[in-house]
Amino acid sequence: MMADAQLGERRSIRMSRGDRVYSLFNHLFLAFALLIVLYPLVYIISSSFSSVKAVLSGHVWLWPVDLSLDGYRAVINYSKTWIGYANTLVYTVVGTGINVVLTILAAYPLSRRDMAGRGFIMFLMTFTLLFHGGLIPTYVLIQKLGIMNTRWAMLLPTALGVWNVIITRTYYQSYVPSELLEAAKIDGASDFSFVWRVVIPLSGAITAVNVLFYAVGHWNSYFPALLYLHDQNLFPLQLFLRQVLIINDIDADMMHDLDTALIDEGRLGLMELIKFAIIIVASVPVLCIYPFVQKHFIKGVMIGSLKG
Repeated sequence: MMADAQLGERRSIRMSRGDRVYSLFNHLFLAFALLIVLYPLVYIISSSFSSVKAVLSGHVWLWPVDLSLDGYRAVINYSKTWIGYANTLVYTVVGTGINVVLTILAAYPLSRRDMAGRGFIMFLMTFTLLFHGGLIPTYVLIQKLGIMNTRWAMLLPTALGVWNVIITRTYYQSYVPSELLEAAKIDGASDFSFVWRVVIPLSGAITAVNVLFYAVGHWNSYFPALLYLHDQNLFPLQLFLRQVLIINDIDADMMHDLDTALIDEGRLGLMELIKFAIIIVASVPVLCIYPFVQKHFIKGVMIGSLKG
């Protein structure tokens, strides 16, 4: 009866006029912000499915005009698209695996209060967030290590993210009690066994956050490839995307399978169409993966960001 009374009392609480006005303006502002963020994506998708003439004349606003797959046909038939895709998948999968393993191996010891010198180690790691050697010393280091123009140049320089170590360490301090370690030690478990069998299963949220952060970073990375890679067979997809979008360098082979009349009708419009299509092709994997890790992403970031 008391619970029913409390429930009825909560239901009887009404929002004041000021609260209703605030809520209305808050929803309107969020809706406006959503439109600002969403419209460019909708426009790119619509333009990628429109005809060259519609893109060139500027008739595309919200929906595709004169439905056409010419842009996608040009991108899919372009061999370098698949080379870039394969390289990006390798860099993303292998790089994310290295990142997550090193992050866990660094964050867990730093979360242990019995680790000697952990404060000094955290200071050194945090110091690198504010100060670093710079571009030229990094380039010389990659050259001296002998990994220039190899896949390792895309993986080793970004093998560990200090910010990810900090939020992961804080998560372990909050969600992995020291009593669990004491119980595991009594049962004869080693530190590595404890991390594998206890820490990792209890840390699905923060692991998902790390996977998302690192994977998106690798997928969108092009600057290290621009500096350290010269062989086009090692180029990631984003470097080909940069050549198309920024340098306006569209290989003639990309238009090879298209009708000559179509190319002559509007080469500039076809170039824009290819740009829109390749943006969608490069963005689809991340857009497909994000909904599956979103629930872990919010939880992990909020907990991992607490001061510990």
